[in-house]
Amino acid sequence: MITTITTVTTITAAAATALGAVGTVLLICLLVIKELSDSHGGARSQKLAKNTVLVIIPLLFAFAVVVAAAVLVVL
Repeated sequence: MITTITTVTTITAAAATALGAVGTVLLICLLVIKELSDSHGGARSQKLAKNTVLVIIPLLFAFAVVVAAAVLVVL
C-alpha cells in the first residue's frame, strides 16, 4: 500500500509540474500576442488584445501559485 501511495504522489507531482510548465508557456505566448495586437492600429487587433486579457488574468493567478509552490519547495 505504501508503494501505491508513493507512486500516485510521484505521478501527481510530475503531472502538476508539466501542467505548470504548459501554463507558463501559454501565458508567455498570450502576452506576446496581446502586445503585438495592441501595437497594431486595426479594430480587429484591438478587440483581440482586449479579449486576450480575459485569458491572461486567470493564467497569472495560476502562475503565481506555481511560483509560490516552487519557492516553498526551496525553503
